[in-house]
Amino acid sequence: MIKDTRLRRRIARMFCVTLSGVVMLGAFTSCGSGKQDKKVEAETSKESAKDSDGFDPSSSEVKKKTEEIEKYIDELYYFDTDEEKQEESYYEGLMEGLDDIYSTYYTKEQYEEMMEDDSGEFEGIGATVSKNQEDGTIYVVKPIPGSPAEKAGLLPGDVIVKVGDLELTTDMELDYVVKHIRGEKGTSVDIEVYREEEPDFLTFTITRDTITNPSVAHEMLDDKIGYIQVEQFNENTPKLFKDAVDDLQKQDAKAIVFDLRNNPGGYVTSVTEMLDYLIEDDLVADGNDTPGLLLETRDKNEDVLEQYKCSDGHSVDLPMAVVVNGNSASAAEIFTGTLKDYDKATIVGTTTYGKGIVQSVIKLKDGSAIKLTIAQYFTPSGNTVHKVGIEPDVEVELDEELKKKVTIEHEEDNQLQEAIKQLD
Repeated sequence: MIKDTRLRRRIARMFCVTLSGVVMLGAFTSCGSGKQDKKVEAETSKESAKDSDGFDPSSSEVKKKTEEIEKYIDELYYFDTDEEKQEESYYEGLMEGLDDIYSTYYTKEQYEEMMEDDSGEFEGIGATVSKNQEDGTIYVVKPIPGSPAEKAGLLPGDVIVKVGDLELTTDMELDYVVKHIRGEKGTSVDIEVYREEEPDFLTFTITRDTITNPSVAHEMLDDKIGYIQVEQFNENTPKLFKDAVDDLQKQDAKAIVFDLRNNPGGYVTSVTEMLDYLIEDDLVADGNDTPGLLLETRDKNEDVLEQYKCSDGHSVDLPMAVVVNGNSASAAEIFTGTLKDYDKATIVGTTTYGKGIVQSVIKLKDGSAIKLTIAQYFTPSGNTVHKVGIEPDVEVELDEELKKKVTIEHEEDNQLQEAIKQLD
């Protein structure tokens, strides 16, 4: 919470447009995108231009108004116009008109960059950011240890107010801000932030670099407690995850803690494959009679689009705990909610982000793309997550003095220690 009156007023001026969320700065994978793996080739037509609410860009009223605006631009606008930028802005406007922060338009170049983001290696500053759903501010969730962001001095909780010459407002898409922060290795970007305990805004000049961010890390803790940290759900995450589980079991782990704090989500099929590896195929969750159900998605008509079920014949019979926080989103919430519904794990930490809708990335004929919200997902017991989140079984706030740390030692991590305690 911003307490200093002078700084709060400046924040208010900068974030005054609307009060409308986690992205890797470099990877820039949208917060818990819940992305489906299918990239749909769209066929465009006059019929597809008209949406279900009756808006028709080709109608005479829209054409007349567009021509009127263009007339004033041609006659009065002082600066030169960029026709390509104007055209792209039109498509962006169509998506912004949906009033959905998760549905957006990508130029061909932006789409190609996004497709590269899932590789686990990228060029950027190396940090995760999120958009606060209540006040619209964009803040640093966590710099990657050893990254340019950490070396420059960015800390968790820093509120970004300016990127280069761009002053942020709350109507800005998270992806739009991210685009201004990312860039080629060796180039620099100035990031201005508000930090609660500082009297003035702070500016950091950060030189971008190649960032390698493995999505899974694991180790054996004391007393044979296995520990697996999942940073996000990329295409290669299931293999890394299964290898980690297998390695810990070979070391005779007696229990496993899954750390999903600050995990922004990712691919639906990645998280369901990982859950399939943990859960018995014939297990039935309370409130449902479908064996092995992991996730169900429904469209706007409440019709079931898809059901993801256990099928690999593999399960793990060990006590489990999952550690989450308010930045655990989308696919991370699927993982958490499913294990909770099946009573396979004790959930420790704070209520998760609350992003329970699914986007599909649709590639258009010219190489550009749109990301469109197409469904809501439900956990095996039929629970919704969107704008609600998942409440932990054991609520534990991270100690205040640890919240600004980039790296927290296991011994001082009170949330992790509580999860371990629950496994005794």
